[in-house]
Amino acid sequence: MDAILNMGGYGGYVWPAYVISVVVLAAVLIASLTAARRNEAELEALQQARRERRNAVAQEATP
Repeated sequence: MDAILNMGGYGGYVWPAYVISVVVLAAVLIASLTAARRNEAELEALQQARRERRNAVAQEATP
């Protein structure tokens, strides 16, 4: 186990690089999911507004 952690003397460089990579990838994932949820909510709001406009136009058109 010590050999795996030490990695021939380069463990002090390799393990922090792994940790930084995982942290960056996790941050990118969280940012992507947050943006996707925000965009989905915005899309739903726009679609709802479009439905309401169509209903208002249809009601005006009926005598």
